[in-house]
Amino acid sequence: MLGMIRNSLFGSVETWPWQVLSKGDKEEVSYEERTCEGGKFATVEVTDKPVDEALREAMPKVMKYVGGTNDKGTGMGMTVPISFAVFPSDDGSLQKKIKVWFRIPNQFQSNPPVPSDDSIKIEERESITVYSKQFGGYAKEADYVAHAAQLRTALEGTATYRSDIYFCTGYDPPMKPYGRRNEVWLVKT
Repeated sequence: MLGMIRNSLFGSVETWPWQVLSKGDKEEVSYEERTCEGGKFATVEVTDKPVDEALREAMPKVMKYVGGTNDKGTGMGMTVPISFAVFPSDDGSLQKKIKVWFRIPNQFQSNPPVPSDDSIKIEERESITVYSKQFGGYAKEADYVAHAAQLRTALEGTATYRSDIYFCTGYDPPMKPYGRRNEVWLVKT
């Protein structure tokens, strides 16, 4: 636990590499089209729980892994954003399933430490192109659902994206009270 706290307060923060392809603005909704680099990710999947509850279970696991609860006892530093996949139902609400994705920092990409927790998996992910909408505050499930709906409306008739999954992202540690950054990412098809 001490390693996790030390890492989140004093560790390095690396941004997940991406390139902005275009920017758009429609009906007071600003968004970007980006290509996000692939790589190795630490993942945790939680099912049968609402999104906010599932995140309270999954995030500490990822933070402990990053903070040194791994076979090397190595605190790796943070990458931002931390993203989690959600799976919308036909009515726009979210299914009781999430998958948290934490991009392993560049210096550990070739040989990431092995997680001590068996629920954490190291997975290779291809690069993806997304439509991203940014918003502030302490984001909850309802915020992500609302912002995803706004982004879908703004993209209507001009872009194609997956309807079975989207990503919710956060850039800030929980102890940051102001100037928080969150995003929803619709995956371009």
